[in-house]
Amino acid sequence: MQIETIEIRNYRLFRDAKLTDLPRMTVVVGANGSGKSTLFDAFSFLKEALTQNVAQAVARRGGFQELVSRGEKGPIGITVKFRESGGRLATYQLDIANDQGRPVVEREILKFRRGQYGRPWHFVDFSRGRGTAITNEAAYGQEGVVEERKDHVLDDPSVLAIKGLGQFKEFRVVAEFRSLIENWHISDFHISDARPSAEAGYAEHLSTRGDNVAQVAQFLYEHHRERFDKVLQTMSERVPGVSRVEARPTEDGRLVLRFQDGSFKDPFIARYVSDGTIKMFAYLVLLYDPQPHPLLAIEEPENQLYPELLHELVEEFRDYARRGGQVFVSTHSPEFLNGARLDEIYWLVKEQGFTTVRRASESELLRNLVEQGDLPGTLWKQGLFEGAGPR
Repeated sequence: MQIETIEIRNYRLFRDAKLTDLPRMTVVVGANGSGKSTLFDAFSFLKEALTQNVAQAVARRGGFQELVSRGEKGPIGITVKFRESGGRLATYQLDIANDQGRPVVEREILKFRRGQYGRPWHFVDFSRGRGTAITNEAAYGQEGVVEERKDHVLDDPSVLAIKGLGQFKEFRVVAEFRSLIENWHISDFHISDARPSAEAGYAEHLSTRGDNVAQVAQFLYEHHRERFDKVLQTMSERVPGVSRVEARPTEDGRLVLRFQDGSFKDPFIARYVSDGTIKMFAYLVLLYDPQPHPLLAIEEPENQLYPELLHELVEEFRDYARRGGQVFVSTHSPEFLNGARLDEIYWLVKEQGFTTVRRASESELLRNLVEQGDLPGTLWKQGLFEGAGPR
């Protein structure tokens, strides 16, 4: 799946914002308070609305009135246009209303277009717990075949139809889309969570907070040794002195990360190494995952890292995107931005209390300056990303 367009309506600062023609890797910049965190929160909101329900996702954000854009009554809307595995353009639309203090799904549509001009099939079309779903989806794409639909009723008007129907094998398209969103990774990495020893066990993927990094490292070592060795090789190139990293079991059945520095006889355990070392190792464990997440979103990865490391980190994010995981990164670092291409950069500007989205490659001035050899991060630092400068 590749997301091509994201539309966000009446969601905090995003009264009516759209990111279009999205590449495999997207880098977002903007002044403080311009909406970078809100954009990433919209991804988290959609995932939580699916894995839990809309009411819980709204409640976690202070309630409907706190979430809806100031001065607006709603509905809150998120629309994602993407290319499904067969290459067809698909659209998922979710609108959320406030019904006497309770958030409900006002409208939910999952539709796929047939060919360039064909009328879309609405695989799912629901409102407030009632709607229809395709029953002959196996015939999708065949010429002359008309969609067949069946009525369905959900137990709760705040539960997404793609969650309820996606549990059944007969709704393959819906189930695949549900699985994609469930496997989004919106990072909420905390250094303090990655330091302590972890319960010994099995973990294939790094958690959003990074608290199972030792378990994932052990998994890579045992089942994907070439990936683990690549992590170590990259660590030795980025962090001087680190020659080995291991997840060592303790007597009480826990795992602790130990970093070997060639200058010392005894290894350091995770709580004694620098924040940057821990964070770099966690990022590499995430980025060398044998099965990339369909969407990876990370805010300000430059924190705790030396500026000189950021250009290579951009390349690793881009390689992750090439292997199948679409990447969204926000940054305040000109060094990180210098490693990005102009067509990968979007910037957010707050105007009259709400956020608008601009794409760097659509600026003739920025295109000309980059063609002459200037770097995007330098131009951003100079204030040439109008309304999104670092000062």
